[in-house]
Amino acid sequence: MPIDTQAFGGYPFTRMRCMRRDDFSRRLMRETVLTPDDLIYPVFVLEGEGNREPVASMPGVERMSIDLLVKEAREIAGLGVPAMALFPVTPPSAKSELAEEAYNPDGLAQRAVMAVKDAVPELGVITDVALDPFTTHGQDGLIDESGYVLNDETVEVLVRQALSHARAGADVVAPSDMMDGRIGDIRDVLESEGFVHTRILAYSAKYASSYYGPFRDAVGSAANLGKGNKNTYQQDPANSDEALREVALDLQEGADMVMVKPGMPYLDIVRRVKDQFGVPTFVYQVSGEYAMHMAAVQNGWLDERAVVTESLICIKRSGADGVLTYFAKRVAQWLNEV
Repeated sequence: MPIDTQAFGGYPFTRMRCMRRDDFSRRLMRETVLTPDDLIYPVFVLEGEGNREPVASMPGVERMSIDLLVKEAREIAGLGVPAMALFPVTPPSAKSELAEEAYNPDGLAQRAVMAVKDAVPELGVITDVALDPFTTHGQDGLIDESGYVLNDETVEVLVRQALSHARAGADVVAPSDMMDGRIGDIRDVLESEGFVHTRILAYSAKYASSYYGPFRDAVGSAANLGKGNKNTYQQDPANSDEALREVALDLQEGADMVMVKPGMPYLDIVRRVKDQFGVPTFVYQVSGEYAMHMAAVQNGWLDERAVVTESLICIKRSGADGVLTYFAKRVAQWLNEV
């Protein structure tokens, strides 16, 4: 709705800068506030013990073994971050065309969930439901002879994967695959198996973006995917109305929350989703966004604390209830210093 400026009176009776003059008045009228409650911390988990591996394309981000992950979980819970999202780094020997490792009850993701929930039960644990870390071809689903990703056959595997995560103790399962109908099938199996409190965070508006490259390096799927793409199931960056249809369908099928991914280039989508549906809406500030920020920071072109905080406030201002960001730990530390 357009603002009627005449109702307020013009200059000099209205001086907009008056409220900006001092810190106290800027704080009093601040519309958007960032707190640790707004953050979800994504982590990459690998096999072994005492293992850390830096992600070259994501300075400051490391893959870590479960024992170190537990220490990290304790630390972020102490900082007030409410949830952690787990992404397994599957050994090449465990990958296959049919992604059987995705639903292995003794798999890396399942063991990581159990370890974190045992050590830090108050910390929310979110698991990624998608097959790309487990397939030899790097796609998020099963493929036919031509390389096309099969929808219904993939959903059957995703359901088994989500159920294995719930059995391991995951608080939230987060299907990020963009297959049609998977939310309803996952909700059905969770209900039938008695996991009525397991929440579903649906990646409802996940775009076929070029900002995902560093993530694929981190989980080890980049080499498998090669020159392939995910255009036949992730959304076209040119489309906006389509995202609303996807969100509506996922909510109808039983999603508790929805995700828009990536973040900053898609804030118009966040605003439309929040305005249209008014449901818990989250944003993934993806690996490419992180890498760009850090490249500029390391070159001395941007101030890390200032620009990262601004980026997260902008995401919240667009309508997001929370942000999944690799900066979560650092931001929580900054906020706890205040």
